[in-house]
Amino acid sequence: MALTGASALVTGGASGLGAATAARLHAAGARVVIADLPGDLGPGVAAGLGEGAFFVAADVRDEGPLRAAVEAAVAAAPLRVAVAAAGIAPGMRVLGRAGPHPLADFQRVVDVNLVGAFNTLRLAAEAMAVNEPDADGIRGVVVLTASVAAYEGQIGQAAY
Repeated sequence: MALTGASALVTGGASGLGAATAARLHAAGARVVIADLPGDLGPGVAAGLGEGAFFVAADVRDEGPLRAAVEAAVAAAPLRVAVAAAGIAPGMRVLGRAGPHPLADFQRVVDVNLVGAFNTLRLAAEAMAVNEPDADGIRGVVVLTASVAAYEGQIGQAAY
């Protein structure tokens, strides 16, 4: 798929795998929208990429701001790529010295890593569905990232 003249949305794009992905997509010619939590990293990453890179503050668990990020990507060019790279992995044991793993912390990890990825998928797919197919009949692609920790769990990452 040619990325020139297309836009890409990268959740979790302010750091790590997301930032590297945003840089690679931008270098390949896509206009890139970095969606990440409000803070000082996202605007700096977008500015470092240069023209055609934008930051939109969004929590992947929250439909409104994430929809705004999708809309920003669509406004830049047809949305052809979405990468769900937002994720968290706080270290907490099931039973620690202070007591059992707080259920709210477990729920937060599931909400960001699972629900957030699905939220990205569904909103990006909605936007891509109206695209004209490219020469290969593709309207767009969504990439959901994961980690080897799914197969080889790590101590202290029960929710992850």
